[in-house]
Amino acid sequence: MVESLCFRVLQILRESACSFSVTFVGPRRIRLLNRRYRGKDYPADVLTFRYAGESLEGQPFLGEIVISPEVASRNARQWNATLQREVRRLLIHGVLHLLGYDHETDKGEMRRLENRLMRSRARIRSGPVGRARYAG
Repeated sequence: MVESLCFRVLQILRESACSFSVTFVGPRRIRLLNRRYRGKDYPADVLTFRYAGESLEGQPFLGEIVISPEVASRNARQWNATLQREVRRLLIHGVLHLLGYDHETDKGEMRRLENRLMRSRARIRSGPVGRARYAG
């Protein structure tokens, strides 16, 4: 599920071979990470840690995406969406951050691309959860 969506997003964006990790954690853990690395004392739904210039097994290692399914579930209920759709949105959001997009500074470019990808054929399919690698 996670790998296939991430691969599809990278294909649509015509990105070259790369890898990154996706980790699911509880709200306490993501709150600690959010406070430590962003100075924000609340549980985020997704955090992205970008590692420019790193490699893993000969491929660029872009970084880590950390998602809290419990926070995502709350958000999904609030926005009348399914948990699957919300996790899909968070994965797309995280991949875009790993690729260098920044919704806080790009005048809406990332949000528009995220919306386009949500409407695209980048659908979640079943598959393993874990480190994602894309062979371009």
